[in-house]
Amino acid sequence: MTSFLQYCVNTLGYLRLMTVSDLIDIAILIIVAMWISYQFNLNAISFILNKAVELGLLALVVIFQPEIRRFLERIGSNNVSRISRFFRNETPVSDVEEAIQETVEAYGEMSKNRVGALMVFERETNLSNIISSGTPFQSTVTSELLKNIFYPNAPLHDGAVVVRQGKIAAAACMLPMSESMNLSKDLGMRHRAGLGMSERSDAVVAIVSEETGAISVVVNGNLRRHLSPETLGRILRNELLPREESASGKRRRPSLPFWKGRGGES
Repeated sequence: MTSFLQYCVNTLGYLRLMTVSDLIDIAILIIVAMWISYQFNLNAISFILNKAVELGLLALVVIFQPEIRRFLERIGSNNVSRISRFFRNETPVSDVEEAIQETVEAYGEMSKNRVGALMVFERETNLSNIISSGTPFQSTVTSELLKNIFYPNAPLHDGAVVVRQGKIAAAACMLPMSESMNLSKDLGMRHRAGLGMSERSDAVVAIVSEETGAISVVVNGNLRRHLSPETLGRILRNELLPREESASGKRRRPSLPFWKGRGGES
């Protein structure tokens, strides 16, 4: 019995490491085998294959439960956000632009002083569940306020600041950790939380490392590290400001001044 259980555990672990193409190949092989057993009236083999399919579907649900949950969370949040857009005013571009400028200024100084920071900028995916986990705010984004929030040992420095429509909606918010097994060991809790948030939403996450002072941004699950304040500003503008249609029909980003900070790796 113990050997059988160990075999099941090893099999599940092997399935967990398979790629999508591997699983598709196995599914095609099983379908072909079931068709052959049906055509030649191989009842015993057909019975075994049917049971294998039933158990296999259950095993796949168990093994890939985190991925399925993230997918459903993403779909649900996007549907909620589409509905909510009908009941809220459009965000003035000036509010978002000002929030970006103040964030870049604060991050430049916190980077120099190695003050850890974690900010989440809401886009289409509704983040009300994340906002409700923190301390409610309804404040304009300013450099001084951000530095006070993230100052070491300040009451709200742990957790993330969430920005909605160019305003701080909450501070000290709890973010889901990334469940990826391929993350670098030198990534701290802020980076793992930022990646986890990006894996479950379309939010833009900006991070300052407390250990190194390095500025990072996470967009769509992709982490960019060791950014200069200028590069941070460019990324935030590209991701958060609305696109405009030019006369030629091509999309272009609005031309806005960047925060001039110290040079850095991009």
